[in-house]
Amino acid sequence: MCSVLALSIIFERLVNLRAARVAPPDLFNSIVTRARAKALTNEEIAAWESSSMLGMVLSSPLRYLKAHPRCSDEELKEAMQNAGQEAAMRLEHHLSALGTIASVAPLFGLLGTVVGMIEIFGAQGTAGAIANPAQLAQGISMALYNTAFGLAVAIPALIGWRYFRHRVDAYLMSWEIQGAQLLGQLKSLRR
Repeated sequence: MCSVLALSIIFERLVNLRAARVAPPDLFNSIVTRARAKALTNEEIAAWESSSMLGMVLSSPLRYLKAHPRCSDEELKEAMQNAGQEAAMRLEHHLSALGTIASVAPLFGLLGTVVGMIEIFGAQGTAGAIANPAQLAQGISMALYNTAFGLAVAIPALIGWRYFRHRVDAYLMSWEIQGAQLLGQLKSLRR
């Protein structure tokens, strides 16, 4: 069950964290160009919001500025931070579950190992001699398989979690920089 869930999360995150879907490369420049032209329409802002998560973050101060033309720079920054927090939550979707699977899978393997060891001790007779060699072999086999399966699930889950965690952090850092640049542009345009 853990392996199926981990693979599902990894596949879903691979699809949904692609750069074209999260942060299209030309989006920032097109938003800045249109903001400098001072010809922003509500339709353009709505299109950017729905196109990607970066579009949602960068268009948030523009929408706020359209609705409140006399707002302060702090209000614009707060609007962008709120949108950024929502986008960050979307980026991190299912990552905690993947991290939990990576942590718990070896414990499930350990539990199976303990059950296998109990089988091994059950195979010994009263005098310490092996009463049932087949039961002993089965217990050792069960212990090793459970350990291997636990690690086989945990290792890819941990690699996936670390990869996606790094990718999300890189997106968020890039968005902070682009957001600060956009707010600086908006500040200079409003003077």
